[in-house]
Amino acid sequence: MLAAGSSTRMGRNKLLLEVGGESLVRRAVGAACGAGVHRVVVVLGHDEARIRAELEGLRCETVVNPDHARGAGTSLHAGVRQVAAEASAVVIVLADMPFVTAAMIAGLVDRYRATRAPVVFSRYGDIQAPPTLYDRALFVELLAIDDDRGGKQVVVRHQAEAEAVAWPESALHDIDVPADYDRITRGSAT
Repeated sequence: MLAAGSSTRMGRNKLLLEVGGESLVRRAVGAACGAGVHRVVVVLGHDEARIRAELEGLRCETVVNPDHARGAGTSLHAGVRQVAAEASAVVIVLADMPFVTAAMIAGLVDRYRATRAPVVFSRYGDIQAPPTLYDRALFVELLAIDDDRGGKQVVVRHQAEAEAVAWPESALHDIDVPADYDRITRGSAT
């Protein structure tokens, strides 16, 4: 779970905003915990203490990314390093996507177990976006991505052997700017 960003476009820590009576970060981590995965690792950075407090009582572990200001790739690196010794795969989830559910995360894992595809990605209509599952064979590639990039380039490189799982387009919404949050809390995004 990537939750280290500084929310500069929002103007305040978006992960502490409430959707459905829970902070974004607690909602997202709760979904991951409910997906039946072996470990839930939350990568922290900006506002670490407040985000950690939001996770109280959830079955997760945290790792701090001191380089979070350099970009999302640094958080991806920190999360992959945390599990690389033992994980057969990793699912990358973003904490600012409030409509990603436990069933969606579990669906990626189920498709992986059925196919052993090196990448299982989410598709919302014509858009590919997280959560995304990467087999351990791709950990080296994930660790080599630029600090300011995400894992999408790895998906593109392995497109021919990847599996896609389709989700409703309504689940794609993320929160980056105040207008995103306003739209979601008004109910037009649900």
